[in-house]
Amino acid sequence: MFNLLFASRSATPGLRGALILLVGLLPAAPVRGQQADAPWTQWRGPARDGQLAAAAWPDSLDANHLELLWRVDLAPGYSGPLVSGSRIFVTETAERKFEVVRALDRTTGEQLWEARWEGAVRVPFFAQANGDWIRATPAYDGERLYVAGMRDVLVCLDGNSGRELWRVDFPAQVQSPLPAFGFVSSPIVLGDYLFVQAGASLVKLNKRTGQILWRSLQDAGGMYGSAFSSPQYAVIADKPQLLVQTRSDLAGVDVQSGEVLWREEIPAFRGMNILTPTVIGSQIFTSSYGGRSLLFEIRSQPDGWQVAEVWNHKAQGYMSSPVVIDGYLYLHLRNQRLTCIDLATGKEQWTTTPFGRYWSMIASGNRILALDERGELLLIRAAPREFQLIDRRQVAQDTWAHLAVSGRSVLVRDLQGLLVFHWK
Repeated sequence: MFNLLFASRSATPGLRGALILLVGLLPAAPVRGQQADAPWTQWRGPARDGQLAAAAWPDSLDANHLELLWRVDLAPGYSGPLVSGSRIFVTETAERKFEVVRALDRTTGEQLWEARWEGAVRVPFFAQANGDWIRATPAYDGERLYVAGMRDVLVCLDGNSGRELWRVDFPAQVQSPLPAFGFVSSPIVLGDYLFVQAGASLVKLNKRTGQILWRSLQDAGGMYGSAFSSPQYAVIADKPQLLVQTRSDLAGVDVQSGEVLWREEIPAFRGMNILTPTVIGSQIFTSSYGGRSLLFEIRSQPDGWQVAEVWNHKAQGYMSSPVVIDGYLYLHLRNQRLTCIDLATGKEQWTTTPFGRYWSMIASGNRILALDERGELLLIRAAPREFQLIDRRQVAQDTWAHLAVSGRSVLVRDLQGLLVFHWK
């Protein structure tokens, strides 16, 4: 499946993108330039970068412009919802014992099917404020749904019926420790393969059978081992690779073999490297809690790969992965503020007063739609000279799950349910 992809190394970036489409990396693979009505089938959307092609979002979030279609009650959960065609997929933790997956009708909210299994875990006492609920956002390839359960178990379900097709219990199969904070990394589908940070490592699996093909970046696991971040895909210096952030390092891993091509230490308090790596050409941005914001240039040299720091900034990210618009990076910080940084220079353009502890953000054109952890939806104009808040609206409560947008549908998963809005 990857032969055509590797044959595209000498192609132009545009042609390479077309070839990637041909080998079937959609819908779950991070291919840039997705349409605004593309299905939302994985963590952070079509390209895992919180970006949609320019959509005609109104200048207001009031009920005359953004209408609530329906809401369904759910047990607690932090996984982001997925949208594909007429279906929505959501997860929850029921009775503090069962992990539940539901398929809902996109128009009405009617339940189409349900799957469940025992899968609860108790996180450490200092993290109890955020609950023990299922966290990782699933991935959907148009046929199969891949769901990461808290006990480091990956379950594959038939998207039409909810029938279980296979499961991998990583602690049982590879003798890895049970992750202290649960399975947090969101899977990524590339062609016939599935990649995820689980089993105290990065794992490549056959997506049809669940067979483990290789493990890379193995660590000791436990409280300071299990990944908080989710992998991203990129072609850097004509080399397809997975960009992976462990609790201590940022690394590039060969998609075929699992070889670690390069790695760079990312200092963080208690290993709190949570952000998904942000790709800007051959440059990678990340930011850590208790560390700094960093931009690296990744180069392939005759004697191996080179990681060069372009700049660093004192700003500390937390759990919110940034969006990039017209050469500027918009990042929600540990101190609850939003900041704008010039990617070319690392210069801070502006920083706001505090909002909530977590934002999920989606960018379309020069607009950012942000969901604050307190349930406030914000519409922002991306402008490097000043912070420009267009509108704001309280839509829910306790919203740690990532916002999802597909066409005119805006999905908000709060702790007790799912709300589906419609742009008028």
